[in-house]
Amino acid sequence: MDTMSQKQSPATYDITNDDIEKMSNAAVEVSAVPSAGDEFTKEKVVERSGTEQTEAEKRGDELYRTAMRFLDKGRAASTEAKRAAYRLLDEAAQLKHKEAMKLTAFAYLFGDYTRWNIDEARAVFEELAAGGSADAQLALGFMHAIGLGVPESSQAKALIYYTFSALGGNPLAQMALGYRHWSGISVQQNCERALTWYRKVAQRVNEQVRISGGTAMQRIRLPDEQDTVSTSSSSSILDSNLLNYYKYLADKGDLQAQVGLGQLYLTGGRGVEQNMDLASQYFSTAAQAGSTNAYAYLGKMYLDGTSATPQDNATAFQFFKKAADKGNPVGQSGLAIMYMYGKGVKQDYTKAAKLFTLAAEQGWVDGQLNLGYLHFRGLGVKRDFKLAIKYFQLASQSGHVNAYFNLAQIHATGTGVPRNCHTAVELYKNVAERGRWSERLMEAYASYRSGRVDEAAFKYLFLAELGYEPAQTNFAYIIDRGESNLFPSEEALQRALLHWQRSANQDYAYARIKLGDYYYYGYGTPVDYEMAAAQYKIASDRHQAAQAMFNLGYMHEQGLGINKDIHLAKRFYDMAAETSADAYMPVNLALMKLTALFLVEYFKENSFVTMLDYVFGANWDLYAITLCLGLIVMLWMGYRRQRLVGLVH
Repeated sequence: MDTMSQKQSPATYDITNDDIEKMSNAAVEVSAVPSAGDEFTKEKVVERSGTEQTEAEKRGDELYRTAMRFLDKGRAASTEAKRAAYRLLDEAAQLKHKEAMKLTAFAYLFGDYTRWNIDEARAVFEELAAGGSADAQLALGFMHAIGLGVPESSQAKALIYYTFSALGGNPLAQMALGYRHWSGISVQQNCERALTWYRKVAQRVNEQVRISGGTAMQRIRLPDEQDTVSTSSSSSILDSNLLNYYKYLADKGDLQAQVGLGQLYLTGGRGVEQNMDLASQYFSTAAQAGSTNAYAYLGKMYLDGTSATPQDNATAFQFFKKAADKGNPVGQSGLAIMYMYGKGVKQDYTKAAKLFTLAAEQGWVDGQLNLGYLHFRGLGVKRDFKLAIKYFQLASQSGHVNAYFNLAQIHATGTGVPRNCHTAVELYKNVAERGRWSERLMEAYASYRSGRVDEAAFKYLFLAELGYEPAQTNFAYIIDRGESNLFPSEEALQRALLHWQRSANQDYAYARIKLGDYYYYGYGTPVDYEMAAAQYKIASDRHQAAQAMFNLGYMHEQGLGINKDIHLAKRFYDMAAETSADAYMPVNLALMKLTALFLVEYFKENSFVTMLDYVFGANWDLYAITLCLGLIVMLWMGYRRQRLVGLVH
């Protein structure tokens, strides 16, 4: 690999249209780079004219800045470094440094790298909220919504706190309000108001997402983990033994392992902490061996600028070109972005469009997204809304945050398509949930796996308030299994029921079935067979859930909440067996029981001879005579065999 010690302007290495035509295609599989975001607003500081900072204030500022140098590294900072940072923040908070007080209070609230103390957190939040802190108002709104840390739950107070926090610019409060208006929680359901709040957050996330589109949010659902506990490939967390194996392969010169580890450390996904130094190291090693993917990713790192690769357009251009010359779509897209925005080269939309087209034809998500943007704006290509929407949809299938946002904008404004508030809100919500605050899902999961179940349930409960379906599911699951002591048993079941309902309303099939179970058995609610059957019917029709079909078969068999109908029961049992191989044995047992019930019912209503006519037909007597003769012959032959044996002896 070239050392590139003598850097030249990217314009020196400019590419021509002929160069673009010569670039061959090469398929590539890559992951994405995480989205960025910040859930906090800056605290207001009262200016004192003509007054210098006191020694305490200076010390507080110093402690705060030192702590933030660690925390600003995000996932790249080690756990010990974060604990040390929070100890410094705790000291600064004692000196009444408002930002430190806020961060420390949230650490108390969730047990992040310090002691978990909800009451202590509330006291700090109340002090900050009195001064107009939007972030403190968010926390108090959450406490009043769930009834922890306060004397009793009050949805009215929660709504007031959320509203003031949202108006103060806190994105999480805006999400909470968006979800409440979307679902009709303590307010009248209103799509337009939900759209307004979700759009604010989505715009914030979209603006801070890097060119590669952000990481797909890791939606780990504990029920799914339980179902696939023996299948490591199904988990979103990379097993440590597997990670060590990849490192072993990389050390032995395996290019695929080197590039894969580089991507993993670049994104910090699957439970691996982000580490730009290691990412750069693995990419550089693979690039020395000629990996075009490694060249392209090094180009990305230099174009974006990281702690290991300072922003450098010239170096980025050279890495991108090395990859693009070999037909690598990541490199082609990287060059296109530089031309699109004029980063170190003369802005040229036509070249950008050609390069994006090459990348998009190979299925590279950035190429699809940006080609859609150029068609939408008519930059370097003919303006075409249909083509733009097509490419945005292709990019969204890979989880590209910008693609979701662009589609949301299109549906919200009715540009090129009929306006659809419902679709727009779902897309804005998807974008909003991919902000950096989504990392709390993994934090909650880590708490659960380490045995800190109450902390995990509390974190999931917070995210559930913001509308995260996996958080709603996981909170309900923990309560359902009796693993948390946050609430008394009967109240806990009522809360589980509520969150199964919210999760089911976001189309999670398992939650819909559990909701039916709660109504069937009377968990957290009076027994209601009709409501249970209605939930199972939704799960059967909408999600083709075999368990729901089986349950409906049983309820038709017994006449629970729906008409007793043996024929319908058999139909649902058969559907369950056809839908899932796992249902084969229980369905066959149920059908045997159903057959017995059918015969009993038939005997009650018909004579024995009539029953034989119905089952075997009008000539059943001939079959019976034949059967009897056969039995007589078999008995006679058996008798002869025994007699012959006796004569021999």
